[in-house]
Amino acid sequence: MKTLDLIVVGAGPGGYIAAIRAAQLGFSVACVDDNAALGGTCLRIGCIPSKALLESSERFASAGHALADHGVMVEPTLDLGVMMKRKDRVVKALTGGVRSLFKKHGIEAVKGRGRLAGERRVEVEGEDGGTLEAEHIVLAPGSRAATLPGAELDEDRIGSSTAALAYPEVPGDLVVIGAGAIGLELGSVWSRLGSRVVVLEYLDRILPGIDGEIAARAARVFEKQGLELRLGQRVTGARVEGDRCTVEVDGADPLSCDRVLVAVGRRPATDDLGLAEAGVELDDRGFIVVDDRFRTGASGIYAIGDAIGGALLAHKAEEEGVACVEGIAGQPVHVNYRAIPNVVYTEPEVAAVGWTEEELEAEGIPFRKGTFPWSANGRARALGDTTGFTKLLVHEETDRLLGAHILGARAGDLIAETVVAIAFGASAEDLAMTSHAHPTLAETIKEAALASAGRALNI
Repeated sequence: MKTLDLIVVGAGPGGYIAAIRAAQLGFSVACVDDNAALGGTCLRIGCIPSKALLESSERFASAGHALADHGVMVEPTLDLGVMMKRKDRVVKALTGGVRSLFKKHGIEAVKGRGRLAGERRVEVEGEDGGTLEAEHIVLAPGSRAATLPGAELDEDRIGSSTAALAYPEVPGDLVVIGAGAIGLELGSVWSRLGSRVVVLEYLDRILPGIDGEIAARAARVFEKQGLELRLGQRVTGARVEGDRCTVEVDGADPLSCDRVLVAVGRRPATDDLGLAEAGVELDDRGFIVVDDRFRTGASGIYAIGDAIGGALLAHKAEEEGVACVEGIAGQPVHVNYRAIPNVVYTEPEVAAVGWTEEELEAEGIPFRKGTFPWSANGRARALGDTTGFTKLLVHEETDRLLGAHILGARAGDLIAETVVAIAFGASAEDLAMTSHAHPTLAETIKEAALASAGRALNI
């Protein structure tokens, strides 16, 4: 039995970052994962491959439509095989990079299924099977695609995002169940490549959790792009019939399509970890219960990332991984959850951080908002993309920035400025008085800050 200072179960963004930070702090570390390609769902079958396909599909769509406005005349031809191979190369490079980082920091990568097995022990089943022992164990098992009653996944005709990242051909008709980030991103990919895409959403809006005004604007843009959004739709089942699929909807005619993408969220991957036997408590949704130092109810066992709930985001898991092991090392523990950005990588992108307008109203927090349309921004005009919109929410009394919401090209990059502002307690005045290069899209943040005080200069 091998003894270490710390064992991490799960090599996703939370787990591998926790392992690296622990090694930097002088711990001997092993990281257990049942996949030889390190990086977890995010790198292998989630964030990274989806972004690779989004980028490729957007270039294809741009070549067929938007380039003509710039005087560039082309007739693109799709080679889906080449596009998929590029996606796979991106994934391979990044998962290989994680393994290189493990070697650099002296972290032992253990291939197999890790399971708690008695006090301070992890039993590994698989290629590197055996028992590991450590004073500290960090659980980072991540999450998996949620299922929908009546729609059994075969990961072929009816599948999760994993299947939708590797369709062998462009579906003629694709039904997407769920209008969250995953459904809209992958729906956009296949729509750009030629599918007729129908998105069914149980709620009366898309992108739950995103500021309502921004989500409504995004919906109008996506519909103009060709996505058919059907809101308030309760899907009661989906089945394969021959070479077609049938999707049943309460109170509406069934839909026939080539493939179905079930994108109704994710659930914690907390089964078969030996949690109950070890005394690790789960809440009523299956998430691991932890305190403010990521400690479970079992001595020496911690948990981070998707498995503990909150926003199921890779970068949130990374922040928790660092904070957790620093706490184990006796350092202060703090994660500012109001300064965790959320990005939807459609085109245009949707990015947000902090409070939404609906949350502020519900809490009775006095606020002002400043907005700026990208149609009044020089850089957006030059890019030929004026659908964007920037919105800032500031405290009525203190002028402190409470939330930022952006719809537009590269919004995921632009949001970083406002994340820093929120993290440091900056005011709208601070943003307004900061020089922003001209012409840039970032100027929309300065203008929205000015607009919150009725001082916008370009509208």
